[in-house]
Amino acid sequence: MYLEGLGNTLLIALIAALIGIVIGVVMAMVNYINKKTGRLKVLSKICNFYITVVRGTPVVLQLMILYFVVFAFWDNGIMIGAITFGMNSGAYVAEIARSGFESVDDGQMEAGRSLGLSTWQTVRAIIIPQALRNCLPPLFNEFIMLVKETAIVGYVGIYDLGKIPGLIQSRTFDYLFPLLIAALLYLAVVLVLTRILHIIEKRLAKSDRNGGGVGNGK
Repeated sequence: MYLEGLGNTLLIALIAALIGIVIGVVMAMVNYINKKTGRLKVLSKICNFYITVVRGTPVVLQLMILYFVVFAFWDNGIMIGAITFGMNSGAYVAEIARSGFESVDDGQMEAGRSLGLSTWQTVRAIIIPQALRNCLPPLFNEFIMLVKETAIVGYVGIYDLGKIPGLIQSRTFDYLFPLLIAALLYLAVVLVLTRILHIIEKRLAKSDRNGGGVGNGK
């Protein structure tokens, strides 16, 4: 049961991270283009409204609204949980990606336009690769947070790692050890992911010392 719950937890977190990255990068890109060119004002306002609403409401309420109202006809709790956390994560990823876009020198946009590229071509080919590289560590940290935050999907009956201790407690009436086992599994996953994050940060730092890597063919 623990292994099944752990698998569902990681699956929800992974799908949610992918959804969140897509939503967040798109919204950050819209706001960046609007800031630099004055275009996409309506879309930028919609994105900012979305970010404000999602970040201003508890994720457990968002989960209940999607599970019991929006997707009440759907019996795939894992996907509903992944979509919920993906939409929630997208608002936070948008802020991470925004800082990544703003960390790219303004001259990069001007250089791309001077070469005859359109605004979208410049953003896609020049700005986005540099921005994603700059915000890769915080994006990975967001995934680590998702692994822990998904524990609340048990509120709507989804069998993740956070739900399993309650099921075991109802059968054995032992409240301590089921919780300890779940805590140790969460800790093990987070430690592994944190180690991977440190390796990524070290490689990025090494690449910076070597001149960025792209121009050096590394």
